[in-house]
Amino acid sequence: MGKRKGKKRKTNVFAKICSMTGTAMIVIVILLCSLLVLPGVFGFHMYNVLSGSMEPSIPVGSLLYVQGGSPEDVVEEDVVAFYSSPEEGGIITHRVVKNNVVSGTFRTKGDANEKEDPTPVPYENYIGRVALSIPYIGKLLTIMTSLYGKIAAACVVVLGLVLNLIGTSLQNR
Repeated sequence: MGKRKGKKRKTNVFAKICSMTGTAMIVIVILLCSLLVLPGVFGFHMYNVLSGSMEPSIPVGSLLYVQGGSPEDVVEEDVVAFYSSPEEGGIITHRVVKNNVVSGTFRTKGDANEKEDPTPVPYENYIGRVALSIPYIGKLLTIMTSLYGKIAAACVVVLGLVLNLIGTSLQNR
């Protein structure tokens, strides 16, 4: 009889570990997905930082949440995202050195750069102000939005569900 209680206790511990691990896996995927979906609902654009021009304040691989607005309201020291040119479509994130409302342009500079950018940024290239920067999460979320990332996230959720089912069936024994 003593062996049976010990075995049952080990099974219950294993069942709880399975259930908790499965739940944690599902919750992590949901949280990561919510970082991608929820901000868009509230009008934010998300970008992954690819260059070190804003280091150390914004490291490569950071996730940026950018909120649109009127370029006239931008002040010195705001960090803004803008298109390098309408034709190229590349996105740059730099700090505003001067907002020239009369000419409708910004003067910008990357924090890691010695000099300010050589050409002013026209208001038409303005995307918005950086509202939030989360270091290093941008790489992970970029991977998650790829086909392989979506497959991996689905596999993690399925594995989490399987672990939950195993844990529940062991506890019901």
